[in-house]
Amino acid sequence: MSKTYDVTEKLILGVDMFLKTIFNTQKARRPSPGVDLEEIELSEEDRRDIAGLMRVNHTGEVCAQALYDGQAFVAEKQEIRESLIKAAEEEQDHLAWCYERLDQLSAAPSVLNPFFYLSSFAVGALAGKFGDTLSLGFVEATEAQVVKHLEDHLDRIPEEDLKSRAILGQMVEDEAKHGDHAIEMGGQEFPEFVKKGMSLLSKIMTETTYRV
Repeated sequence: MSKTYDVTEKLILGVDMFLKTIFNTQKARRPSPGVDLEEIELSEEDRRDIAGLMRVNHTGEVCAQALYDGQAFVAEKQEIRESLIKAAEEEQDHLAWCYERLDQLSAAPSVLNPFFYLSSFAVGALAGKFGDTLSLGFVEATEAQVVKHLEDHLDRIPEEDLKSRAILGQMVEDEAKHGDHAIEMGGQEFPEFVKKGMSLLSKIMTETTYRV
């Protein structure tokens, strides 16, 4: 049965999601794909590089939470809103997995996460204001960028680091599924030049959060 949220309830839920995301209290519904895999001894250089990549991925999931929340906040159709909320819940697994892996690597999330959450929420809400068709198309375009980043990171992470690779591999599968589902729900696929513009913006995020 569909549930209708009024504006006040949506605001309360939005603030709650912001706090849980920024303070890393989101709980994974699925165990980490790397939970039963052996931890290897990494050189300090490899540890820092992998930690930087996982920090980028963690911030990417912070942005994903915010984008979905912003789009769901203004979605016109209840069916679309519930689909966005469900995708955000699945992304919470990724958020928790990345945070757990950062902790295992003795590293911390980016200090810029609050800024990226708030700006991504605004972008998601703006995209949603243009209608559900464009909003869902934005989901597909965003997920395509995320998959590309994850695949690039898999190319950089040593084959021996099974834990990190298992997490990113499952994330690729989930993100691709979310993008496909957005198109199936009626999303309009963005032209290539728009996706290239989004790629440039995401590059700013990756280069800053890799280090801080």
